[in-house]
Amino acid sequence: MQTSNPTPQPYSQTLDLHSALQVRIAYFIMIHHKPDAFKEMFQKIYTRDQFYLIHIDRYAKAEFTEEIQLYLIHFPNVYILESMNIVAGGFSMIQAELNAMEYLLNVSNDWDYFINLSGEDSPLKSQNIIRKFLTINIGRNYIFYYDQKFYRPDTLQRIQNHFTELTHKISSLIYKREFMKDVIPYIGGKWFIFTRDTCVFLTNNKRVMDFEDYYLHTLLPAESFFQTVLLNTDYNDIIVNDDKRAVIEKTFFNKEQYVDNFIETLKSSNYLFIRKVNNKTSKNILKYISESYQLPLLEIDEIERELRRNSSQNN
Repeated sequence: MQTSNPTPQPYSQTLDLHSALQVRIAYFIMIHHKPDAFKEMFQKIYTRDQFYLIHIDRYAKAEFTEEIQLYLIHFPNVYILESMNIVAGGFSMIQAELNAMEYLLNVSNDWDYFINLSGEDSPLKSQNIIRKFLTINIGRNYIFYYDQKFYRPDTLQRIQNHFTELTHKISSLIYKREFMKDVIPYIGGKWFIFTRDTCVFLTNNKRVMDFEDYYLHTLLPAESFFQTVLLNTDYNDIIVNDDKRAVIEKTFFNKEQYVDNFIETLKSSNYLFIRKVNNKTSKNILKYISESYQLPLLEIDEIERELRRNSSQNN
């Protein structure tokens, strides 16, 4: 395709000499605005031996869609998923992710992990470091979760009521219903790192379809569907309660103290990505991220941490 735009040069990070032994990642990225932020993030996670699937929101501006399509056409291992109408708070977000898993499973057998990102995410570490971490921890899933009834009872109306997703919103006509029998509901966040085998399970198992049928009519299922499915099936013993995302929160008071505390949190953790980085982010945070980008992850015994966390939650 001929364009008048400057042609970006496919960028590939210099991989570790043993990268052939490292896991490969299939990234799924959902975007709808801020093309420059997306391109900056994409350059950081791109390598020629991994896989990238992009979903551009159906209602994104036409010029944004065209700009992204023309940019990505130069990268042979990048694919664009057919756009869906994503309704905030509806099941369409989950459906897009399930579609993405199925698409990438069909694209290649040569990936080991599926990671979902948005256009507001950025890696905290290089691909070599991220891949090394996942190689060492091969077989584990990463997603943030709580027992919904115990820790977030205020959110139970999301699953105990029947909601209907319309074209642009969730219907205000709701009614009570019984939750799924012998299922413990969980809640957490929208972001995760799943093994290939987990993606096969989520897209091909009949039991998962039962969860789909129920959660199709819940509110904000993107924060609870995958948690509830995996923790109520045989996959519950390979889940690490951590989505590997740091999040920059908006703060209006004690900004300097927040920045200092946030940097200390980054230093004492092994997060792989960070959310909500933009041109208003503290320069000190950006400076720390830049200086630590190639530094090894802090070694944390995640199994021991999970045992301590479970023990404290049970007491």
